[in-house]
Amino acid sequence: MLLTLLVMLALFVVIALYAVTVYNHLVRLKHNVAKAWSNIDIALKQRHDELPKLVAVCQQYMQYEQETLERVIRARGAVFEAGQLGDARGLGAAESELRLGLGQLFALAENYPNLKADESFRQLGQRISQLEETIADRRELYNESANLNNVRIEQFPDVLIARLFAFRPADLLEFSAERADVDVRALFG
Repeated sequence: MLLTLLVMLALFVVIALYAVTVYNHLVRLKHNVAKAWSNIDIALKQRHDELPKLVAVCQQYMQYEQETLERVIRARGAVFEAGQLGDARGLGAAESELRLGLGQLFALAENYPNLKADESFRQLGQRISQLEETIADRRELYNESANLNNVRIEQFPDVLIARLFAFRPADLLEFSAERADVDVRALFG
């Protein structure tokens, strides 16, 4: 009887230790997702601060391209709002719109030799390109963290702990503009 009680107690301790280990791992994954999101947010804010400068430089030369400039400004606001809300799906849609607007803006800049020659325009274009690369790298890290989190909370027996403590899946951050073919005629039309 004492042996049975000791075996039961040992089994309980092993199960409790396993549950604690799983819980701690899930917490670590959840915080890695949050950290990765924060890193994206930093790069988005840096780009957010650079875009008005780019638009201001462009406005000096592009008197007839107000629609494109306004599209970039609207998309910039939508990206900022979605980022503040932590809405990965909304951010993906807004980011796609912003990327299309920036692509059109840089394509239209080809029609303005004085703008292309402007030192501020070139520096801002390079800075925004660097930030785009940073955002892409950080998005890759975020999606990897989100995927690890999502897989772990669906695996058995971890799913039992995840449901018990209400761990939620993280949305992947996808930009639909990257999957779409570019309409070159529309950019230059």
